[in-house]
Amino acid sequence: MIVRSERNMKIHLLAAFLASTLGLLLDIDRMEWGLLALTIFLVLIAEAVNTALERVVDLVTSEYHPLARAAKNAAAGAVLLSAINALIMAFIIFGPYLGLS
Repeated sequence: MIVRSERNMKIHLLAAFLASTLGLLLDIDRMEWGLLALTIFLVLIAEAVNTALERVVDLVTSEYHPLARAAKNAAAGAVLLSAINALIMAFIIFGPYLGLS
């Protein structure tokens, strides 16, 4: 299972737990919960797709190939973009409750 084998998935799940806990503590509204859930699952999906792509590339070739590297980097970039989006959404959702915006 991806949670057991991937350290980054564990980190993403911890961040999701912390964000959800903060949402409970701050009593965010339904719309904010929807945005938070969407954001959390976007990151988890990106990480799962990244892991799947890395495994398939590793299965197909054990030798270095620039296209394999490019595919892995693109998938990792998608995870990074989703994580940046999560930080932006955290600021938008939690900022007003914490006096940050």
